[in-house]
Amino acid sequence: MLVLVAPGQGAQTPGFLTPWLDLPGAADRIAAWSDAIGLDLAHYGTQADADAIRDTAVAQPLLVAAGLLSASALGDITPGAVAGHSVGEITAAAFAGVLDDAAALRLVRTRGLAMAEAAKITQTGMSALLGGDVEVTVAHLEKLGLTPANVNGAGQIVAAGTLEELAALADDKPEGVRRVVPLKVAGAFHTRHMAPAVATLEEAAKDLAPADPTVTYVSNKDGKSVATGAEVISRLVGQVANPVRWDLCMETFQELGVTTLIEVCPGGTLTGIAKRALPGVKTLALKTPDDLDAARALIAESAEATA
Repeated sequence: MLVLVAPGQGAQTPGFLTPWLDLPGAADRIAAWSDAIGLDLAHYGTQADADAIRDTAVAQPLLVAAGLLSASALGDITPGAVAGHSVGEITAAAFAGVLDDAAALRLVRTRGLAMAEAAKITQTGMSALLGGDVEVTVAHLEKLGLTPANVNGAGQIVAAGTLEELAALADDKPEGVRRVVPLKVAGAFHTRHMAPAVATLEEAAKDLAPADPTVTYVSNKDGKSVATGAEVISRLVGQVANPVRWDLCMETFQELGVTTLIEVCPGGTLTGIAKRALPGVKTLALKTPDDLDAARALIAESAEATA
């Protein structure tokens, strides 16, 4: 079974969109989306530097646009399941037919702006912890006042909180943790610090007309599949201030019988985790259009195996 996944914030790098704009019709689609949300996606995806695309209000729409563009380049495919990490959940909602591309981009533009505003209230950030036992690490983080904002599996947890709390973590690592790596994000996402953004998204969601998923949609909240469009949107709104449980999403992939996992552009993060957590599953990350032929071959192979 094929699972199609979309990465979250932090996956973007300067110029990563450049080769994708050479595909037929891609530049026109990006231009239309840019006009619709009031953000020059082509500029930020091709010319802007790392600091500019670190901005939450820029990074989130850019990631969703790249995910939609790269997935469409694969052709007409029907994955067995879809999921996204954090903001990638909006990309996945479009894959599942819950939102059309335009609605997904409008929602993510609102999300990015709201989260950027929430992040200004208190100086916060996030750090990745590599290695260690989940229960030991989570207890240690809570002792320091930090939130385990992303439980990613494969020995990786992301802590979020104030800069002071993160500084204390750097000086006092949980037992068994090899490294603490500060992340290039501008806030403590998926924590109580994002509560103001939840209120903004609740208002924005009232204008949406979601359809029920046409394929299995796996939620970050608890790794469960979600059957209705209304529930998908409700979870997208609340998830801004709740931890991402990517470990549970991968457990669900296994239960569903995943054999192939493809990560849309800018791929790499989720396939890296899957290689460690889902042994035997074939993985591929879409980084440039040069990866498309190999991805199509994997998709065809997966389809033949399940026929």
